[in-house]
Amino acid sequence: MTTKGAGMRTRQIGSLEVSVVGLGCNQLGTTCDEARTAAILDTAIEHGVTFFDTADEYGAGASEELLGRLLGRRRDDVVIATKFGSTYGAAPGEGGAGPRWIATAVEASLRRLRTDHIDLYQLHFPDPTVPIEETLGALDALVQAGKVREIGCANVSAAQIDEAASVAESHGLRPFASVQNRLNLLRPQALGDTVPAATAHGMAFLPFFPLASGVLTGKYRRGQPPPEGTRLGDHVAPDVVGKILSDRTHDRLDAFGKLARQDGHTLLELAIAWLVAQPAVASVIAGVTSPAQVLSNVAAADWVLSEAAVTEATAIATS
Repeated sequence: MTTKGAGMRTRQIGSLEVSVVGLGCNQLGTTCDEARTAAILDTAIEHGVTFFDTADEYGAGASEELLGRLLGRRRDDVVIATKFGSTYGAAPGEGGAGPRWIATAVEASLRRLRTDHIDLYQLHFPDPTVPIEETLGALDALVQAGKVREIGCANVSAAQIDEAASVAESHGLRPFASVQNRLNLLRPQALGDTVPAATAHGMAFLPFFPLASGVLTGKYRRGQPPPEGTRLGDHVAPDVVGKILSDRTHDRLDAFGKLARQDGHTLLELAIAWLVAQPAVASVIAGVTSPAQVLSNVAAADWVLSEAAVTEATAIATS
């Protein structure tokens, strides 16, 4: 890990140097229009965020398009990660991890991003219909051609991480440099399986949903309905909300909040700082819908948790 001056700390994903807090771009081009997206990107770059994570499915390509257009001449100042392979909303024959689709998908992403290379190209979901050696072979060819710098995977199991690493080594192919899976204080299960698997193979871990879809921001109160304008208040059925905001969840939120306040911090700051404190984590991918949220996430990364605080937070998370 390195620190550039007094700014954002950085870590490595293979040959790539990235900020420890990244920007999840899933809301760009959907919830966020062009003007808001421009403000978010400007704020992120100004405050040391250099890692931007998108996907070809986000906004049906709109996220990549906005990112490419608005970065402009700043493209080489940042690290762009995108994904391929999702079949959500795809037409017949599209999506998946087959070599033919990879060749098509990468060209479309390059065009939308207005760049001649993708820094980190990630398999969005495993494809059980395609042998992993075929997927890795196609990705290796993209690296050899200079269209991709590093490759990664997402939403995979520990067994799939092990298999991909073994196949890459035995076939002399480029291995995955990263794995992007869910990990947060309310869903710490990855600490027991995919994080150790990634570490064993020298892969960086990229946690998504670091704030548990907003639950770890402190906006939801015990015994009160979710506020209007929030995800749980506007888009989730009441019975599902009850399961998400259970007494056990609130008990843990209360304990996390108390721990954070002991050091003069917020629940949100603890959620991000705890992830940054995990040695395997290269960058915490936090989705945002406003410049203010960017600033909150950046501020959280400044808090270096003590070993005792990490241990206590982990104990609460796994209780």
